Amino acid sequence: MADSSPGESRTGPQPAGPQLGPSIAALRAGYRRRLTTPRDVVEQIHARIEERGDDGVWISVADRHDLLARAEYLSELPNPDSLPLYGIPFAVKDSIDIAGWPTTLACPGYARTAEETAPVVSRLLDAGAILVGKTNLDQFATGLNGTRTPYTIPRSVFGNDLISGGSSSGSALAVAQGLVPFAVATDTAGSGRVPPALNAVLGFKPSRGLISAVGLVPACRSLDCISLIAGTVEDLATVFDVVAARDRRDPWSRERRHPGALQPVRVGLPDAAELEFFGDEAMEAAHRAARSTVEALFDTIVNPPLKPFLDAGALLYQGPWVAERLAEFGDFLESDPGAVLPVISDIIRGGARFTAVDVFRAQYRLAELKTEVDELFTTMDVLILPTIGTTFTVPQVLADPIATNTTLGHYTHFGNLLDLCAVAVPAGTTADGRPASTMVLGPALSDDLVLAVAALIAAGPPRRLARADGVGSLASA
Repeated sequence: MADSSPGESRTGPQPAGPQLGPSIAALRAGYRRRLTTPRDVVEQIHARIEERGDDGVWISVADRHDLLARAEYLSELPNPDSLPLYGIPFAVKDSIDIAGWPTTLACPGYARTAEETAPVVSRLLDAGAILVGKTNLDQFATGLNGTRTPYTIPRSVFGNDLISGGSSSGSALAVAQGLVPFAVATDTAGSGRVPPALNAVLGFKPSRGLISAVGLVPACRSLDCISLIAGTVEDLATVFDVVAARDRRDPWSRERRHPGALQPVRVGLPDAAELEFFGDEAMEAAHRAARSTVEALFDTIVNPPLKPFLDAGALLYQGPWVAERLAEFGDFLESDPGAVLPVISDIIRGGARFTAVDVFRAQYRLAELKTEVDELFTTMDVLILPTIGTTFTVPQVLADPIATNTTLGHYTHFGNLLDLCAVAVPAGTTADGRPASTMVLGPALSDDLVLAVAALIAAGPPRRLARADGVGSLASA
């Protein structure tokens, strides 16, 4: 699905916002009531993908015959209700292995056919889901903007040449266009949160190790997380229940935390003066409105300093973690330099300037900052921030790729370094029609609480939330 003219907009009108399809629950209800079948669903999806043409969402799509064969296999099962994702279509970022499919990382010269399927995908298939295809991304999962691809550059569903966000661009768009209820993505510096924010859907970065990263071609192996993108928090939670599992092949794997006694949730909102919107007054106003909703939902509000979080984020690309990309892709870069986009090549090669001493110094500094942040989380259960401080168009990013990318990660870069979990939640639009997004962050293994808070924010007043030693549940006010 390569495009001979990367960067050009797809012709035709673009919808001003997401056009979500049916949720997992709605599809399952339709199957139970025999209002539709898996065959009907895959026929409709395939037709829509064909109709849309090459819009930068997909790198490879399942053959129609294979989709129908999968649908027929599912339709013949004697007990479909035993499968939590029976007949549910999904997409996978093309940095994750699926047996028999090419894994390209948006670099055709790097492509290889996978021999094994990543556990996260295997668990979805075993649960009855239908794989539609593999999605576009910033090359080698290096970027937050979605323009760093040799394939067609995708655009946000909000049109006006707005970027889709990256690196999980295609995964977010597959959901926002209503082609699939959920998609599998990744997150190293915000790649699973920024694209959902720019397309007004939900992006969930679980605690590292709760979803196996085996079968993921790493960007930064010590930070990478499999992430999930969906149209509703309920869908995120449903899929998370399927894929969260201990995997002894993953050295970062760990167990999901279980609930305890309920207590009031303490919400952290930094002083508004500490928030940065890069001169984007409309985005600032949209966040103020979202913040007011949060303040109305929760009784206990604290105002933690934002500085230790931002200081940790600055370490990501100013520090030696970029050398992890050189460790993974350096040999390929040397053997076939022309296969790599120049901006990606420059970033990867930049890892060579760091020494072992630099690595240890950065680790010491990160440990100090993590201690500060851990202490802050003794006074709050979740932290709520903007997901993005502003938006950009494709021409703006292409004209200044490094500075714009850094701006996009202002609120996301620190999440993986500090071992946090997070959910990006749509927060309406700006006065000029661009997407705004609120991010809920919590300490490691508070995933269920973070999802519950996200659900509450997405639903709005008047319900309130209680927490359960890191696991939340909805309760009446």
